[in-house]
Amino acid sequence: MTFNKPQTLKSIAELIHAEFVGAEDFPVFGSNEIHRVKAGEIVFVNHPKYYDKALNSDATIILIDKKVEAPEGKALLISDDPFRDFNLINTHFTSPNPFLKELHNFEVGENTHIHKSVVIGNDVKIGNNCTIYPNVVLGDRTQIGDNCIIQSNTVLGGDAFYYRKLNGEYDRMISVGNVILEDNVEIGNNCCIDRGVTDSTIIKKGSKLDNLIQIGHDTVLGERTLVASGVLIAGCCTIEEDVTIWGQVAMASGKRVGKGAIILGKTGVNKDLEGGKTYFGQLAEEFRDYLKKEIKLKNLK
Repeated sequence: MTFNKPQTLKSIAELIHAEFVGAEDFPVFGSNEIHRVKAGEIVFVNHPKYYDKALNSDATIILIDKKVEAPEGKALLISDDPFRDFNLINTHFTSPNPFLKELHNFEVGENTHIHKSVVIGNDVKIGNNCTIYPNVVLGDRTQIGDNCIIQSNTVLGGDAFYYRKLNGEYDRMISVGNVILEDNVEIGNNCCIDRGVTDSTIIKKGSKLDNLIQIGHDTVLGERTLVASGVLIAGCCTIEEDVTIWGQVAMASGKRVGKGAIILGKTGVNKDLEGGKTYFGQLAEEFRDYLKKEIKLKNLK
């Protein structure tokens, strides 16, 4: 998430009542998760196992639960609960009231048709020549390009499924990112595409999605991706261009699929997959290898 205007290390520290290490006027431009964070942004870490990863990431401000040595050119925010304070920072710089009665900064292009039952959040932008069918929900900050079609009952911009367990209860990470559909994207009926936690979930240009598909937060679908019905893609996945994903595929979080890959129906993706190959199986493997294994098993009988 990029702040509307740059902040300082001191102002952020005062906001969350935290100690800081670094110059008072050290610039802060936004916040982000570890997999998307950029220079000038805050990342949070609250477990020693991940200290090195956070300190050596592209982040230049680390919100951390222990005072450690700050890498050169970086600053620290010392908090007794970085998860809580990351939520506080994010909600402070975004609208806390989704679906206000009066739309805020709503933009729509020419020749776009939106059914009267569509629910639209704040700061939504819709391009030219789009068709949005009944009962669609467009969450805050959703961006839709030109020539897009969104079929009935689809939700763009629901909250991420992101929790920690605290004192026996689940504590939610508040989602302040968005969903971006680039040009010429088509989304079927009853799909759910979650917004990014602090960044964007992106469906790139020319991609086509069937019905009943779930896409998790901060996932990126490359250009001209085809996704069949019933596919479940967890958060933080990266799918490169020209990939085909057939029905009922399930993909674990943080996985990458290379350009031109084909994933056959009911495959379980629990690892990164190279491009240009076809995959199948409960635990994804190259389809040729799967067939060879099946032949060997049959010959054992």
